[in-house]
Amino acid sequence: MNIFESINESTTNVVKSGEDYIKYTHAYYKLKIFQLLSLSFSQIIKLALVGVFLFLGLIFLAIAAAIALGNLLGSISLGILIVGLTLILFGLIPYALRKRIDKTILNKFSKSFFD
Repeated sequence: MNIFESINESTTNVVKSGEDYIKYTHAYYKLKIFQLLSLSFSQIIKLALVGVFLFLGLIFLAIAAAIALGNLLGSISLGILIVGLTLILFGLIPYALRKRIDKTILNKFSKSFFD
């Protein structure tokens, strides 16, 4: 009988250890997901705030540059046209590099996510 009791005790310990492992692994992954979500959310909020203020600054700088360039050239509409075309050119550069930008972002997020 001693052998059967020993086997029963061993299997009970193995089952308990397995249940504990599953419970702690589940808790770990819940915490890990919470950490990643909170980091991502805070990054998005910071990016949005910085982006809004940079965008507003860019608008005012573009207006000021267009007026100054228009006064210099003698035609406000020509100054606005030049500044507008310059901004479109600056917008086309990231569009042309979009695949490289996507690849860089995926590499950085995959290192953050899988570590």
